[in-house]
Amino acid sequence: MSGLTLVVMAAGVGRRYGGLKQIEPIGPNGEWIVDYSVFDAVRAGFERVLFVVRDEIQSGFQERFDRVLPDALEVRYVVQSLSDLPAGFSPPAERTKPWGTGHAVWSCRRVIDGPFAVINADDYYGRGAFESLARFLAGSDGDTIGHALVGYRLSKTLTRHGTVTRGVCRVGADGLLLEIVERHRVEDRAGIVGYSDDGETWTTLPPSATVSMNMWGFAERFVGQLSDRLVEFLLEHTSAELETVEFLLPGVVGRLVAAGVRVRVLPTDEAWFGVTYREDVGKARQEIAKRIDRGKYPMRLWDR
Repeated sequence: MSGLTLVVMAAGVGRRYGGLKQIEPIGPNGEWIVDYSVFDAVRAGFERVLFVVRDEIQSGFQERFDRVLPDALEVRYVVQSLSDLPAGFSPPAERTKPWGTGHAVWSCRRVIDGPFAVINADDYYGRGAFESLARFLAGSDGDTIGHALVGYRLSKTLTRHGTVTRGVCRVGADGLLLEIVERHRVEDRAGIVGYSDDGETWTTLPPSATVSMNMWGFAERFVGQLSDRLVEFLLEHTSAELETVEFLLPGVVGRLVAAGVRVRVLPTDEAWFGVTYREDVGKARQEIAKRIDRGKYPMRLWDR
């Protein structure tokens, strides 16, 4: 493989949603949210897509995308498996859910050999975000720094139907990431945005805060950095903890930044939407319909 690759993390189980939110029909012809992400990515210059899936949903994904995606687009599927771990490690017998976003990307280690982007399958990011990330990965800045995070305004990433988790970023004057901290139970309470990591203490956040929506750009060397961190992660936790704890990209990047690795923050004014909760589906459909009316997308996304 060569050129720009888009890694789509689609192996989540959607516990809050109550099903496979990745495949919820959003567009007028049954398009999924990820269809619009792939469409935008291709227009921005990405040449191939890696879908990270679970074994039980691979055939459904492959059958569907083989039918609708352009023949010129190179598409591959990588299975994220609980048993796929570094040598000498095995999963606890009681673990049932995937290892997390960091492990999803690590699962692609055998097929990544160049700069790549990473997104969630159930989030809408906007074409401008893909264009910014493609320029970074293809340009000289990508050669010297290598890694990037697309930063969204917190106020544009909230849902009215429940709380969310967001990676809140601290960004230096030079545009480099200084820190990223996962905040839980983030919500807007009557116009005041804040979070409650422990479910009791409420801490406010500025609506303009920069947050991660798991839209990343990485140089190829990130795969090796990820491998080292995964081994550390498995050694740090007890067997009981490994039944539920997740290996997440924000945590990996945070540790790399603390160790001196530079990560560029690419700010975007794009508005996020997704299907975190079933009640979000209506808004997602409305937002796509608005963009079709404005000419941003054709009525039929894939002409096949």
